[in-house]
Amino acid sequence: MIELKTPQEIEAMRPAGRLVSDVLQRLTETAKVGTNLLELDALAHDMIRAAGGSSCYIDYHPSFGASPFGKVLCTSVNDAVLHGLPHDYRLRDGDLLSVDFAVSVGGWVCDAARSFVVGTPDPEDLRLIDTTERALAAAIEIARPGKKIGDIGAAIAGIARAEGYSINTDFGGHGVGREMHGDPHISNDGRPGRGIPLRPGLTIAIEPWFLATTDEIFTDPDGWTLRSADGSRGAHSEHTIAITDGDPIVLTA
Repeated sequence: MIELKTPQEIEAMRPAGRLVSDVLQRLTETAKVGTNLLELDALAHDMIRAAGGSSCYIDYHPSFGASPFGKVLCTSVNDAVLHGLPHDYRLRDGDLLSVDFAVSVGGWVCDAARSFVVGTPDPEDLRLIDTTERALAAAIEIARPGKKIGDIGAAIAGIARAEGYSINTDFGGHGVGREMHGDPHISNDGRPGRGIPLRPGLTIAIEPWFLATTDEIFTDPDGWTLRSADGSRGAHSEHTIAITDGDPIVLTA
């Protein structure tokens, strides 16, 4: 069921959005060559506790997960693109790291992700990351009353295909509110003018993610991390937004 939020409820989501933004910014500044993924997870956990929030990930156990997730971050490195389970790994020069983070504050959830290169970047990695960011920006810009869910997917896919990337639609964006994942599903591909109308009060996470040379993925033996089928790298960008009568509000900006 799709739930529309009142203006007051959207305001109540802002503390969660600020915490998500603060954590992702701190992790971006902290992640260096030699940083352990478990150190990043511990830092995020400390920031959640200090803010009086609660993790959306630790006890998360959907049908596609092998077990409860057990960590507070998704850290996907290089050929991993989604649901990366933090483990004992020290970042190396040139690693492409995608960090996804969702948290509940005051009973309201926000969710966002960003990708960046640790150390010396490969230009193709930067192009991949930039494409996810531009696709996200295009999707947010079009997320207004009078448009439909398909317009969001079409905006994302248009940016990706112009850069030569293919699109996997198994995982995409979603409704956000009291829970991390809800209706509607926000595909990273779509047909303009099709699907559910966008109405004021709709709060959604939009999350374009692309792989460099494939759209096929498989699940790592850890039961969570999703990797590219051909070993090519992936990138992921995400924001939680609220549809209003005017411009969309980016709650995780």
